[in-house]
Amino acid sequence: MTESSAASSVRAARDLFVDLTGHEPESVWSAPGRVNLIGEHTDYNDGFVLPFATPQRTRVAVAPRTDGRIRVASTFDPEPVEVALADLDALFPSDGAPRVPEWSAYPLGVAWALMHAASLTPDAVTGVDLAFASDVPVGAGLSSSAALEGATAAALSAAWDLSLDGATLAQVGRRAENEAVGAPTGIMDQMASTLGQPDAAIFLDCRTLEAQVVDLGFAPAGLELVVIDTRVKHAHSTGGYGERRASCEQGAAIMGVPSLRDVSVADLDRAQELMDDVTFRRVRHVVTENQRVLDTVEALRTDGPRAIGGLLDASHASMRDDFEISVPELDTAVEAAVAAGALGARMTGGGFGGSAIALVEHDRVAQVTEAVTRAFDAAGFTAPHIFTVSPSAGPARDA
Repeated sequence: MTESSAASSVRAARDLFVDLTGHEPESVWSAPGRVNLIGEHTDYNDGFVLPFATPQRTRVAVAPRTDGRIRVASTFDPEPVEVALADLDALFPSDGAPRVPEWSAYPLGVAWALMHAASLTPDAVTGVDLAFASDVPVGAGLSSSAALEGATAAALSAAWDLSLDGATLAQVGRRAENEAVGAPTGIMDQMASTLGQPDAAIFLDCRTLEAQVVDLGFAPAGLELVVIDTRVKHAHSTGGYGERRASCEQGAAIMGVPSLRDVSVADLDRAQELMDDVTFRRVRHVVTENQRVLDTVEALRTDGPRAIGGLLDASHASMRDDFEISVPELDTAVEAAVAAGALGARMTGGGFGGSAIALVEHDRVAQVTEAVTRAFDAAGFTAPHIFTVSPSAGPARDA
């Protein structure tokens, strides 16, 4: 994202804040979306992932208020939602859907989860006004939700004078998404957003939450990571995501282990004997995907980024055939990119829409972009949004 784009996003958040409150915000905070290089649907199975933070960010203008209430508004839906901090527990009952508009459940859920994480009572913290603007594409598999959660958590952590590290903020975001929003996601998206570093990926063990910075070396190698947003929208809180998670839990139970992290590639023959075909294929994807993450990290460290193309290709095939979360637009993007010279390509994110990524030589980006665009046109698909991303930093105060 260019400096002018960043300034425009900050200005949009500030302008909305002024419209909402009649005065300037005290500060503006932001957090990035994420691209997952490899490791899909492994996070909630206690496995391994390798995401990085994107240049695209969600920004939030914030200032305290004195009446113990929290008000949120967004450029995507400027109708504000306002509640008392003391009422947050009642808004997110454990046995039902959130009692607020869906988008507002994310920031309000973060406030709720943050208060629980820090053992804060409503009278111990100030009320706040929050106004959001974002250039992270919604529904594109780049985790606009984690960007929203990370920006909210960083802003509230500062407003409430908390000293919480990135991993804690990520856990707050995950609790908000799981329990307040009702989306059964793992912690990868939030950790990528809150721990992001320039020119690096985060190698995350989702069981221990141990995170290692892995240099990617794309720029020195003359490589670009191209994102192909298919414009097919998805939503994690509905549909096949929950079904896939349930299959994974069933597979772990059949194998007698706490999670699929504890199943190795060598165990797959036995798993196939014990499971129906669908459950086995779900399990096989997660087990082999975990191994692909480990192999990718090793390849990056020893042979450099050009060595990972085949692993990206294999990951997509596994998601298409075993986990069955791809769609024709994603398959078309991957196939056209590889045919046009990409070193490797795969869908990224939860699936059922969203984006694909392709690792491409710098001087072939235009060629790959044109080829994918032509392939979408020939198939009668909506034109994709294609752009490059570079690994970026986590939450920050922007103004």
